Amino acid sequence: MNNTQEQQILDHLKQGRTITPIEALEQHGCFRLSAVILKLRKSGYEIVTHHERNTNNAGTHARYELVIEVAA
Repeated sequence: MNNTQEQQILDHLKQGRTITPIEALEQHGCFRLSAVILKLRKSGYEIVTHHERNTNNAGTHARYELVIEVAA
């Protein structure tokens, strides 16, 4: 993975930040964040999905977060 959208999203998550589909589109030009997240999960990254209410209370959207392992 060089500077692909997948790498950009992974770098974003590794900084301890979360990301939504709108943020991915605005910041990385990524239209299909869920597909990128699926690829990252298949590569072994543990990413959790939080479901949040939309600002107008009509439905929900996903917010993704990388689970960072803490060394013992």
